[in-house]
Amino acid sequence: MQYIKVFAPGTVANLGCGFDVMGLTLDGVGDLMEIGVEKGAEGFSIRNESGVVLPEKIEENVITPAVRMMSEAYGEPVRIEIRLLEKIVPGSGIGSSAASSAAAVYGINELLGRPFSGRQLVEFAMQGEALLGGTAHADNVGPALLGGVVLIRGYEPLDIVRLPVPDNFFYAVVHPDIVVSTKMAREALPREIPLAKAVTQWGNVGGLVAGFALGDVELIGRSMCDVVVEPYRKGFIPDYDLLKSGALEEGALALNIAGSGPSVFALTADYDTACRVADRMKAHFDARNVGCRPYAGRVSNVGARIVE
Repeated sequence: MQYIKVFAPGTVANLGCGFDVMGLTLDGVGDLMEIGVEKGAEGFSIRNESGVVLPEKIEENVITPAVRMMSEAYGEPVRIEIRLLEKIVPGSGIGSSAASSAAAVYGINELLGRPFSGRQLVEFAMQGEALLGGTAHADNVGPALLGGVVLIRGYEPLDIVRLPVPDNFFYAVVHPDIVVSTKMAREALPREIPLAKAVTQWGNVGGLVAGFALGDVELIGRSMCDVVVEPYRKGFIPDYDLLKSGALEEGALALNIAGSGPSVFALTADYDTACRVADRMKAHFDARNVGCRPYAGRVSNVGARIVE
């Protein structure tokens, strides 16, 4: 059996207006696992040594449906062992399930000799998202695998576009000690939206994509406005409107909910501002007796990868 260690980064999905179709890669936070593959044998195991509580039954782990689909597509017997070493806390809103699925399929593909394309790996990893939230979406697994910012132009068939990331592009993310499940967050959303809101949202998505294509962080900031999802999810986060206004006062280009939450992310044009915004968001939760973990760093162009 051959072994490698693989790291897959955390991610932020939606980017405000890009619900289920946009996501970006975070630098400095993610999942680390050791993967072993033996061709011509059979078997599959997951061992959790991360210290993070995960489902004990293998069929309830998000890695499992991704690996099962990948093994079926490979079409030959293969034994797979996965040992989780470091893990993003589930329910954090920074792509915990996506990082696990992405790292697993990336590492297995490497050990098998890269028989699958990046798009195929995304399709496999999406199955873990379906297990968790009922929908096979790619806005987290896409950037976790490919790095940078991704746009999912369509799902039938999967059409995923990697967008350039400006050099002066940084993030601040705060994960409060609040549990917001993906399922609960999706159930809070309306099934229909008024045409006027849809038009506003389309304009913002177009502006966001244009901002990345042009390297215009100011355009990115003013386009990252969500009139469809944020109004229904912000109630999960204490005094969200005050949190947002405080971050903008500190120089954030934009602030929104990371994925389904409860993490909140802000984007900035420099690292010092990102750190200052993270401190301001942490102070917001501290004042409300809500524990939290802040992160700040550069938006990464690098997705899943082999590490020493």
